[in-house]
Amino acid sequence: MAEFVDRVDDQDRVLGIVDRSQAIRERWLHRVATTVCRDAEGRILVHRRPPTVSRFPGQYNWLLGGAVNAGESYQAAAERELEEEAGVRARVLPLFSFLCRGAISPYWLAVHEALVTGPVTPDPGEVDWYDWLDMDAFRRAMREWPFVADGREAFQRYEQLDRPAPRVSGDPRPRR
Repeated sequence: MAEFVDRVDDQDRVLGIVDRSQAIRERWLHRVATTVCRDAEGRILVHRRPPTVSRFPGQYNWLLGGAVNAGESYQAAAERELEEEAGVRARVLPLFSFLCRGAISPYWLAVHEALVTGPVTPDPGEVDWYDWLDMDAFRRAMREWPFVADGREAFQRYEQLDRPAPRVSGDPRPRR
């Protein structure tokens, strides 16, 4: 089944709508939205990809997310992907975006952050292990575990933000 995304230029301006698999195959720029999950203690949710997935099997990541559908905003995509992959409904806050050359294909990567105060119920097709790590343990894991390369690049930018962990607050969106 085709997954349509916006093909964009090096300034993140929409050029047209294309099938995501073609964008990857042709190395056309498109958009990806991700979320960093933090808990009330400031810990980061880290997960491992199942060994059976086509992209980054068995590798660790600290970002949850995926392709931004054609016409969808980065923030809407980040919230959708967070719910699909981790079973978490949370408001995401945009942090930064950058042109990521990518291990598979180049794309614009938007990184968001969410405060997760409830349970995490990951999709086993996307996540086969997860845990909350404090920053010291997370940095150690980044040095020792096989992390997705694109996530490593995003973490370098994230560390430069120099800001406090998110504060506890309720999700203002109504529940379905």
